[in-house]
Amino acid sequence: MTEIFEDPKEPAERRAKDLLSKMTLEEKVAQLSSVWTDELLDNDQFSEEKAKKLLSNGIGEITRIAGRGLKPRDAARLVNQIQKYLKEKTRLKIPVIVHEECLAGLQAPTATSFPQAIALASTWNPELMNRVASTIGRHVATVGAKQGLAPVLDLALDPRWGRTEETYGEDPYLASSMGVAYVSALQAQGVIATGKHFAGHGSSEGGRNTAPVNVSERFFRENHLRTFEAAVKAAGLRSIMPAYHQLDGVPCHANRWLLSGVLRGEWGFSGITVSDYDGVPRLMNIDGVAGSKEEAAIRALMAGVDVELPTAACYGSLIEAVREGLIPESAVDAAVERVLKLKFELGLFDNPYVDEAAVPESLDGPQDRALALEAARESVVLLKNDGALPLK
Repeated sequence: MTEIFEDPKEPAERRAKDLLSKMTLEEKVAQLSSVWTDELLDNDQFSEEKAKKLLSNGIGEITRIAGRGLKPRDAARLVNQIQKYLKEKTRLKIPVIVHEECLAGLQAPTATSFPQAIALASTWNPELMNRVASTIGRHVATVGAKQGLAPVLDLALDPRWGRTEETYGEDPYLASSMGVAYVSALQAQGVIATGKHFAGHGSSEGGRNTAPVNVSERFFRENHLRTFEAAVKAAGLRSIMPAYHQLDGVPCHANRWLLSGVLRGEWGFSGITVSDYDGVPRLMNIDGVAGSKEEAAIRALMAGVDVELPTAACYGSLIEAVREGLIPESAVDAAVERVLKLKFELGLFDNPYVDEAAVPESLDGPQDRALALEAARESVVLLKNDGALPLK
């Protein structure tokens, strides 16, 4: 008899609930965890011995397979090896989501590099942005990844901030338009976009990266939240990444008002939230609001962070936290159900593999290069010197 979760005709939500009901606590927490690609390799080859230690209960995400420097076919082959192991050697056969960096192109060998985000915003051309993001999404999907850690939806409101080039500038309308174009196109390729860094990252005190952000709620909503809200409501954004900084004294990774109240409660966001790299241990090591890995994990999960990236540095302790009665298992269940639902929506349960034979030697094709050149030309901004500069 076919289980409900095994039936592709059933809705993703029903399949997720059915699968969740069959999982052990260890298998649940594994879905909220991730591992670096290198942790699964031995001499650059997939190690079943290491997989047995790290993937025996399944895993939520794998961190950057192509991004570790693998050529397209090698990356696709490794994705298939990992998915095959999960399908054949784990009890519930739950596939994994592989994520990659892809702000201005897939960050991997042979992939086309497009102009940086601030340059793409300077084109004032959402249609061009849509074509660029569609190409990026195709590259990401080709190597077997299903999640891109982009776009950056922060507003660059302080030119001293060192990550200005990653943004679409200072104007919330322009940034929203470009963000919606990027998200729509990437997700049309079967790759979920990840809006980051939620929220206010570009208004840090003194222009210092990750420094506290202190602005009024009205200004915060009308500016910093506007770009993310547009991506969620107008483009159906499926993933959000909290920012490193503190907002009004509360770290974004532990901010229930932001992640559960505004994002899910007010906007109806139904996707997953993933931590910024090492964002959960920062609650202990940098912010000082947690006294242990367990407490950091509890604070992040209860605030609304579903998956810890790039590894399960803290979320592994959620198993004991539940058994000790520090958090209800239902809190873990809610996050796991969202992860499973997304995996069903992505079609991973029905076909987690990449067609290796169809993967080209290089992703940097002539048409993609031509598009990059077109975008670069449109991004050029000519400043007319009306006497402000001491030049002829």
